[in-house]
Formats: sequence, structure tokens, C-alpha cells
Amino acid sequence: MSAKYPVRVTEIAGVPVAKLATEFGGAPVFVYDAATIRERLESLRGFGTVRFAQKACPNLAILKLLKELGAKVDAVSAGEILRALAVGYEPKDIAYTADIFDDDALELVAGKAFGCVVNVGSSDMIRQLGRALGARAKGFELTLRVNPGFGHGHSEKTNTGGPLSKHGIWLEQIPECVRFAEMFGIRVTGLHMHIGSGSDFAHLSRVCDAMEKIALEVGSQITTISCGGGLPTPYRDGEEYFDVAKYAEIWHNSIARLEAAFGHKVELETEPGRYLVADSGYLVSKIRAIKTQGENLFYLIDAGFAHLARPIMYGSYHPIAIARAPENGEPTSDALQEVVVGGPLCESGDVFTQEEGGIVVKRSLPVADVGDYVILGVAGAYGAAMSSNYNSKFLAPEVLIENGAARLVRKKQSFEHLIANEIF
Repeated sequence: MSAKYPVRVTEIAGVPVAKLATEFGGAPVFVYDAATIRERLESLRGFGTVRFAQKACPNLAILKLLKELGAKVDAVSAGEILRALAVGYEPKDIAYTADIFDDDALELVAGKAFGCVVNVGSSDMIRQLGRALGARAKGFELTLRVNPGFGHGHSEKTNTGGPLSKHGIWLEQIPECVRFAEMFGIRVTGLHMHIGSGSDFAHLSRVCDAMEKIALEVGSQITTISCGGGLPTPYRDGEEYFDVAKYAEIWHNSIARLEAAFGHKVELETEPGRYLVADSGYLVSKIRAIKTQGENLFYLIDAGFAHLARPIMYGSYHPIAIARAPENGEPTSDALQEVVVGGPLCESGDVFTQEEGGIVVKRSLPVADVGDYVILGVAGAYGAAMSSNYNSKFLAPEVLIENGAARLVRKKQSFEHLIANEIF
């Protein structure tokens, strides 16, 4: 059986790697396969509403694709609200989810984006929203993000539940928040719960049980339940996709009990980010130097944690493949060798082959030459989205492949753009 993540490739979604690395501004470059995004969205049709957590990959072309495919959208900032509006989302199809309002977000929610779903994570947000809306607060509907008292995730940094998490309203404070809302005439009509990214089935099922109990306590005004995101995504050979059909079935059983108790329909929502886009994405980079440090062989590439931060932040594993550069000719060997893959930045931690805690490890990769391409897979989520200009590196171009055709969806950043807002 062939590996899901081979270590040698020549193309991505039918387009030669060399073409992708040279025709759109040069490497490093992010590449997305639209067919994979469609496939992942289709696997979630068992849920009532799919709302894309755009923080994972907010490129306008990705947002527009998901809008056309019928997904709604989640926004966590004023900028993300504006992105959603820019591609044609109506406010009613946008959810603003946060633990605070900054001035820009509150102005949008009370103005240009009035009518969007507001999913609050603190009681202070309710007071601030009520004051901002004034007379328009009467009848306004919002949802509460609940911290159920427990959490889970692939890293402690992605655990979004429990007493050490800043996220959500502590479950015992929910009745108080409902009363705050009623003071302004605001109706709490939905609940949302997300305990972390990469949670396993047992923890996600626990979310379902906790949500049902809280919904029954809040009462029949509830019309929507969001089970959040956090669906696991495979990054290694041998890992399988989460059984979302089984998970949806458990939720629908819970929803049916709530509908029977309330006497009306309750809409089920899921809010995936990483699950929809992670394995659609690739970061294509180029080997710029190969050197030996003691017993360690390094492939040094032109992408670093300024482009893909997950390894240095979480010790995250990404599959790595080598594509031969045309000018280097055909490979002279099928041999693999143990290598460390590092980037160009000025920290020792700028290494893609590391584990949580910064432990550098080796990866078995093909023998390569300077000029060959290194492809970091499953990079569609929190890749470009978390990129920075650290070391004054330019943000990488982004390319979307649809039906075998590649098109530029974000230009490579220019020096003029890099310094545009600076004054001296």
C-alpha cells in the first residue's frame, strides 16, 4: 500500500512542484488544493450547519470557495468580519466569537455587521454589547461560549477549556449571564462549546453530554447548539480521519432529546477550521544549503517559522517530501538519509523536525542537492495565517489549485508593502 505522505513527489494536485515554486513569486509558497477542501466539507454534511473557523486560513479565495460550497463563517476579530463581508457573506451568516470586544469589533457588530451572530465568552461582553446597541438591543439574539470546566487538545497551548483556560464563560456563571442579557432585552438563543484542537473521541463526546445538560438548564429559548471545532486531523502515515459521522450521530441524538424537551427545532452547528483546510495545504520551499554539524546532516531551506510556526510553537509534526529540481537532473539514488530540516532564521529553534519542548529530531528523507524542493505537508491550517515578518521576511505568495489549474490568490509581499506603515 502506498504511503499517504510519500517522501518523494513531483507534483501537487496535478501541477509540477517546479512550476509552483517558480511561476508565482518564487519559493517559499503556500499551495492549496480546492478538491481536498470540498472533500473535507462534504464529510461534515451530517451536521446541520458547518461554520468555517477562518482563523485557520483566512485567504479571501478560500473564504469565497467555502461560501460557494454552502459553509457559513466564524470570525474572531474585526478584520475577520470584514474579510467575510468582502467575499459576500451576509451578516446573518457570520458569527463573531471572542472573549472580548475591542473598539473596532464592537463598532462593526453594532453597525456594518449588525445582525451577525455574537458568541460571547465573557459577561463583560454582554454589558458592552447592550450599551452599544442601545434601543436596538431589545430582541437581539446572542450565543454563549461555555467553558464546561474541562478541556483537551494536542498541546497544552491549544487546550481551550478548564480553569486554566481564558476562553468561555465558566459553566456556573451561565445563569448570571442570561440575566445580564435580559436586563438589556437581549435573548440568549444559542450555546457554543469548544474544548481544544485535536481532541479525541472520548473528550468530544464529553462535550456533547455537558452541552445537553447546560442547554436543559438554560431552557427552551435555546434554538442553536454549536459543538465547536477541534476535529482531529491526520499528519502521519497510519493516522486515520476522525469518524465524524459517528460523532454527528451522537450529537443528533442529543439534539433530538433537546427538541423533545423544548418543543421546537434546535439547529446543530459545527465550527471546523483546521479540519477543513489543513491537508489541502503545502508549503513549498527550496534547499539553499546542505551541511554537516557533528553527526547531524542539515537541509537548510528558505522557509522558517516566520512562514510555518506550528513546529516551534507546539512541536507539531508535518510530513516532509523532496521534489527534484529540473536543473539537478534525475535522482542518482533512491537512498534515504537521516536529516534535520531547518530554516533561515536566527534562532536555533528554527527547525521543522522537532518535538514539543524544542527537542530536535531527524527525519528519513531522500538524498537531495541544493536547489531541490522541500514540501511541508498538511500546512493549510495555521500556516499562512500565523506567518509574520520576523527578520523582515516577506509573506509568502499563496496559490489555489482548482481542476488542475493553479492561480495566484495572494501576491508575494513586496518591500514597499513591508514598510508601508512605518514612519521615519
